[in-house]
Amino acid sequence: MTATTLEGTMATTSLSLLDALESEAIHVIREVVAELERPVLLFSGGKDSMVMLHLAVKAFAPAPVPFPVLHVDTGHNFAEVLAFRDTVVDDLRLRLEVAKVQDWIDDGRLKERADGTRNPLQTRPLLEAIEQGKFDAVFGGGRRDEEKARAKERIFSLRDEFGQWDPRNQRPELWNLYNGRHRPGEHVRVFPLSNWTELDVWRYIARENIPLPSLYYTHEREVFDRDGMLLAVGPVSQPRTAAERASVRTEKVRYRTVGDMSCTGAVLSLAHTVDDVLAEVATTRITERGATRADDRMSEAAMEDRKKEGYF
Repeated sequence: MTATTLEGTMATTSLSLLDALESEAIHVIREVVAELERPVLLFSGGKDSMVMLHLAVKAFAPAPVPFPVLHVDTGHNFAEVLAFRDTVVDDLRLRLEVAKVQDWIDDGRLKERADGTRNPLQTRPLLEAIEQGKFDAVFGGGRRDEEKARAKERIFSLRDEFGQWDPRNQRPELWNLYNGRHRPGEHVRVFPLSNWTELDVWRYIARENIPLPSLYYTHEREVFDRDGMLLAVGPVSQPRTAAERASVRTEKVRYRTVGDMSCTGAVLSLAHTVDDVLAEVATTRITERGATRADDRMSEAAMEDRKKEGYF
């Protein structure tokens, strides 16, 4: 009787995959707040940062989220995403800090790139914001399934006094024990979603009914072809060649990731709902960054090089 009862209890209390991922992420978030002094959460309004914020709300409810959120605004963000970001911040009464790449360009500390993209220019404004805020822990939404360099990184990732990452200097993370110790000037990047996949993220969004910017779902947008991607026609994203101009048309598209308008491609899609997106993502064999981010195509090691310099 006891054995049978025990088996029944174990069967009914076993965690689903989403429950296990949620539990791990909340544990990581609480561990950071308990162990470090000044955490901050990188928040763009995109799907991964929305899941991160949702987990943080759950981790400390009914108390408010005990740290601010930080957005590095390149000036090339989608207007829909910025409006959504501000709505979420107001609704949850969060403290939003914004580091603007445009400020660095205006005073000469950064120069526009020849290719017109600004995503690679985020590193220095980010590092200055971390230094000025005296943040010793920075939550990011990076996942190991996104890109090879991110697959190398631990959940707790030490950054030196220059904000740089050394892939050879990583600490073991055994039995869910995390080491946040650091010297003055250093900080820790923390990735609670490391073990999630894009499909896990969307399943969690569906289960928790997490709101997202509208451009994650199908809508009509004027686009053109560049390097195998569909880029939106907009103030910071214009066709450059005759072939690109000839390819301009209106399509039904959605975005798998919401980076800069100048470097993030759309995908053809009729996915109106979360369930529609889940069906699409379940059949794809290319990660969202590999399929739609021009900044990751600059070289085989583009992401790793940027991470070593201090990128997300």
